[in-house]
Amino acid sequence: MTILAIDGPAAAGKGTLAKRLAAHFGYDHLDTGALYRAVASRSLRTGETPEHAAERFAVGDLGAGDLRAEKVAQHASVVAAVPAVRAALLAFQRDFARRPPGGKGAVLDGRDIGTVVCPWPDTIKFFVTASLEARAKRRYEELIAKGESPIHAAVLAEMAERDARDAQRATAPLKPAPDAILLDTSGMTAEDVFHAALAAIAGKTR
Repeated sequence: MTILAIDGPAAAGKGTLAKRLAAHFGYDHLDTGALYRAVASRSLRTGETPEHAAERFAVGDLGAGDLRAEKVAQHASVVAAVPAVRAALLAFQRDFARRPPGGKGAVLDGRDIGTVVCPWPDTIKFFVTASLEARAKRRYEELIAKGESPIHAAVLAEMAERDARDAQRATAPLKPAPDAILLDTSGMTAEDVFHAALAAIAGKTR
């Protein structure tokens, strides 16, 4: 069973890469950030504490219509720093990795897949990153494409704040696993990143 772990900060391109690798190999994909967004959405909607929202998490929560909303994304970063929330969702993620629905392999992307969720030596780990400026530009363009009217300076500031929160939290901070393959996507196209990852995987599995 092959497990691909893809970590990195927001808007680095890890989600795009994870989806392409999953489609290429026929593996199942889990965007673990969606779990935290689902908990954040539930907490905002019901007034439950993040801990209680995580305890009540169900797969159906991933269908909430506001998971990609910027308000939910920002709150998800706060929710993800709560140790009880991470503990509540850990078993679900590990079960998906070891027993993916399709049975061929799993691709998980998030912040702590290679360091906490799937730290095992047989996991192929990537850390996908890019400069703050490059990532803020991508997020700004995403919001424009959605019909929103973001202020670039605000997007940059919010991303810097989120980076700091993710990297400095006491539980499962954002950092590369010691054996992770580093991909800096600042000057790369999605196609470049995909082929670089394929080459790295081939080197690990030959």
